[in-house]
Amino acid sequence: MLFSQADKIHRTCTLCLVPLACSNRYNDGAEMRRKEREITDRAVIEDIIRQSSVCRLAMSEDNNPYIVPLCFGYKDNALYFHTGRKGGKLHILAKNNRVCFEFDIIHEVVKSEEPCKWGMRYVSVIGFGKAFMIEDLALKRRALDIIMQHYDGTSFTYNEEAIHKAAIIQVEIEHMTGRKSRL
Repeated sequence: MLFSQADKIHRTCTLCLVPLACSNRYNDGAEMRRKEREITDRAVIEDIIRQSSVCRLAMSEDNNPYIVPLCFGYKDNALYFHTGRKGGKLHILAKNNRVCFEFDIIHEVVKSEEPCKWGMRYVSVIGFGKAFMIEDLALKRRALDIIMQHYDGTSFTYNEEAIHKAAIIQVEIEHMTGRKSRL
């Protein structure tokens, strides 16, 4: 019922609530409301990703959203995730590989005398892309190295059987922006 008026006028993007006549399918067609909080510097965005310990990967199946926190690696405008060969993520991504992802760091509650003026300090990155399964063993090994580099800074030797059994998801990033709150 909330969007019925807009839907009668024209179809709208369900993410940014602007007409689909906008130049993009996602929020990159709409301007951030609080421009003073927007982060557009690619180096700063990548630094936020490097400092993050978890990536939240969001997907959708039949208009039902699903989000999951994951260990990840980032390199060359792509995200890499290691997962089991069965489960909800793979089932959903097989039907719809469009994803949204989120990172956040520097968490602090900002208190106020007035309850409605409480808030949070944080820095975040939100982006969109397409997810693909990596099947090639050499590429799987490279993706695992990228993930391990993120957490440990070193490379490892992997058991061949484990590489065969592992599912590796690569997200090719199409667009991402950052946002800083009251820092």
